[in-house]
Amino acid sequence: MTGHADPNAKRRAHRGRTGFTTGACAAAAARAAAQGLLTGAIPDAIETQLPNGQRVLFAIHEKRLHPDGGATAVVVKDAGDDPDVTDKAPITATVAWLAVPGLFVAAGEGVGIVTRPGIGLSVGEPAINPVPRQNLHENLCELLRASPPPPAAFTPSPSLLPPKDAVRLAPELPNCPNHGLLVTIAVPGGETLAKRTLNPRLGIVGGISILGTTGIVRPYSTAAFRASVVQAIAAARAQGCDTVVLTTGGRTEKAMMALWPELPEAAFVQMGDFVRTAFDAARKNGIRHLIIGAMVGKLTKMAQGMPVTHAGKGEVDRTLLADCARAVGAPSALVAEIAAAETARFAAERLAELGLDVAFHSALAARAWHTLKTKYWPGSARRLTIQTVDFAGNAVARIDESTAPQWLAEWEER
Repeated sequence: MTGHADPNAKRRAHRGRTGFTTGACAAAAARAAAQGLLTGAIPDAIETQLPNGQRVLFAIHEKRLHPDGGATAVVVKDAGDDPDVTDKAPITATVAWLAVPGLFVAAGEGVGIVTRPGIGLSVGEPAINPVPRQNLHENLCELLRASPPPPAAFTPSPSLLPPKDAVRLAPELPNCPNHGLLVTIAVPGGETLAKRTLNPRLGIVGGISILGTTGIVRPYSTAAFRASVVQAIAAARAQGCDTVVLTTGGRTEKAMMALWPELPEAAFVQMGDFVRTAFDAARKNGIRHLIIGAMVGKLTKMAQGMPVTHAGKGEVDRTLLADCARAVGAPSALVAEIAAAETARFAAERLAELGLDVAFHSALAARAWHTLKTKYWPGSARRLTIQTVDFAGNAVARIDESTAPQWLAEWEER
């Protein structure tokens, strides 16, 4: 694979080797298989566009044209320096024509099926997250727009209908007015790999999830990434920034840049999971104002005082989530469900349905504000702002010195 440059290298001088997400590999495999379906020849390598806009050339490690008209391509995942359980996994896509318009995606061997709510996908669907689904769609549309329509005589068999568990990603495809494509994503060995992930606990059965928001995997769990966080904060201060925005990932950073457009790019640092490292570096470099951008899962762990918020370092405190829900007036039955749920996302989504999302995010952010101030950011001269972001990247609630005391006082009263 080529094009393996870190899109944030200029800003963060990141020294660890990046890799590619399962979602990026799935899109590449599907695009290669679809090209084989259109031309009769699957390429040895395929260029795709990642969700972050970067174009990358992926090697195709296996390829097959099937007698029934389908095509299969395999991309072997390279996770870079990240200790990912899916590193070297064969991400496989089989593409076939359908007798109905649209783009459909299904789970093959080793890709999980969702059995519980609270992870942003409907029960019964393949565990292929929204961004990988969109990236798959975009790459296939780009390929089809550049390809001539199938011959006029081409007529899929009426029996070529999508399976019941397939999800329709788009109602139609370019140059395909009368038929569609079925993409089946498989990861041989994925069911075994999934036992080393949180999927069984999250109610995802049968395999791994197809993930990724940018297409790039950065080594969040390595010393190299931790060092890059320290370096980025030092660089921001050297460029005159006394306010630094710390985010947990690409989506939160994008949201924070939109909220604070007056700050220079150097002021935005993805700390990933390394909360204590980032706060220590900010203190050492004399940063006066830290702004934290986070979603509910990482924010809950910050409220718990966890110095590293990686999933492997500990679970979210469901009692804390339930207490926040109770504090903002959630029904007792829902509070009990939240206390028993496996994810913070479940709490956020259920409370949003009741119109309690801003209040819930505020209560949780106030707890995180108090914990972070106490453990890592003491003193009235140091300002701390926490901005919560939902799973679509939208700003929800903001807590700072002017609002946190009120929320904390109300909490104590309850």
